Amino acid sequence: MAAYPNVRFLKSAQEPVHFHEDLGVEVAFAGRSNSGKSSALNVMTGRKDLARTSKTPGRTQLVNFFELDEGRRLVDLPGYGFAKVPPAMQQHWRHLIGAYFKQRQSLVGLLIIVDSRRSLGPTDLQMIDYATSRGCPVHILLSKCDKLSRNESTKVLREARVTLGDSATVQLFSSISKEGVDEARKAMELMLAGPADPVSG
Repeated sequence: MAAYPNVRFLKSAQEPVHFHEDLGVEVAFAGRSNSGKSSALNVMTGRKDLARTSKTPGRTQLVNFFELDEGRRLVDLPGYGFAKVPPAMQQHWRHLIGAYFKQRQSLVGLLIIVDSRRSLGPTDLQMIDYATSRGCPVHILLSKCDKLSRNESTKVLREARVTLGDSATVQLFSSISKEGVDEARKAMELMLAGPADPVSG
């Protein structure tokens, strides 16, 4: 049986005015293009085709809303940091993401997917700042860890913990081997179980 048998796509938003109704609670997924963000969302919900995946980075160009069950949502934010995307599109994505963090009263947590073979980048750290300014917990998934040796994985995780300090929790994750999926799902559920913390402005 699927982890979330009732999960379904709700809508996509190209502009803030098109965001889903701001009620209930939601956890956002963020990450660089090609970090494995959509794959992580799919494997965590047990639905391989829920979020669109592509070998071409930068395909998630909208804010996509999914309902886990009544009053609980996941939000797939546009991937960031892919150089081949036109500057105008990059600017639009920044506008969308900025508006999302400023407006969404139902946001209760952020999952950031980071390719474990890359270090945390400036935009990843900016996303953490966005969330912490709202009082939202942040959990980092170091994705594609199946491509690393055990020693490499241990080193990457240790370095990420040093970089993050108390700003976020972090774990190893693989959509292919399923390593860390249960841990990531538990972190997501803890966020969703917490009450929304409305912030004006």
